[in-house]
Amino acid sequence: MRVWLGQLFACWVRFLQGLRQMFQSRGRPRRRAHHHLSSASRRVVAPPKPTWVRDEVIRLKALMPEAGCRTIAHHFNRRWVAKRQMTVSKTYVADTCRKHQYLIYEARRKMKHRVPRPMPRNHIWGCDLFTKTDQQGHPHLALAIVDHGSRACLRLQSLTNKSSMRLLQELAQAVTRYGRPQFVRTDNEAVFVSRWFRLGLWLLGIGHQRIEPGCPWQNGRVERFIGTVKRELAKAPLASGKEFDTALRNVRIWYNHDRPHDHLQGRTPAEVWAGIDVFAPHSRSGRDQPIEGILQPSG
Repeated sequence: MRVWLGQLFACWVRFLQGLRQMFQSRGRPRRRAHHHLSSASRRVVAPPKPTWVRDEVIRLKALMPEAGCRTIAHHFNRRWVAKRQMTVSKTYVADTCRKHQYLIYEARRKMKHRVPRPMPRNHIWGCDLFTKTDQQGHPHLALAIVDHGSRACLRLQSLTNKSSMRLLQELAQAVTRYGRPQFVRTDNEAVFVSRWFRLGLWLLGIGHQRIEPGCPWQNGRVERFIGTVKRELAKAPLASGKEFDTALRNVRIWYNHDRPHDHLQGRTPAEVWAGIDVFAPHSRSGRDQPIEGILQPSG
């Protein structure tokens, strides 16, 4: 009997000790599992980006204010992944744009008011294509050639097809009328990088400058001119290709002779092409004298 009571008492004591340990363990804070992980499995924090990466993102956002974070990240990576082995994510672009809104504003203001350096005429011609849709929904293709030095529109011609031979024909007519430029600057569209087009430029003795992919601002003067042409064409609907030709003719004359340019000190492209200073005494404007074919629209 005593032995049985002793065993019962020992079991009761072990039961109470187990309950005590259980309640004590509940009150203690649990150790996190990552404390027992190896150092190799811990989270690695990437080092901060260099300062030039931030400045480049700010510059791209200032150049493309309507572009989203993903688009700016794509432009950055296309340009710098091969040159400097550097990439950015859309999250980095979003954080940078949010933190540096004032720097983006300042960059846009400086770009807008920056005065380009003087350039002689026939040094660089900007060349590009654009389309305009009429009332029936038919697209009409046109070629624009702008001289960088004088901002003069040397060619604004509708095209029936987009072939290298057709573009070379228009370029040769412009060279015959206005002289030969040292360089022609284009984008990377297939027609501009074709072998026939490059061969034609070589035969004409003209160098070919191609902008980097995804960087239209590098050919910004012809891009700006095309934007001006599209705004003027949007004022009146077009019913046919003949009206499109007439509208291009009128826009070209207006742009060259009637529209003063801020970066030309208030002069028109035709006056700068002819070397006329309208603010000098006893000077004549570009409307009063022939200016080497600019008064005559391209045929």
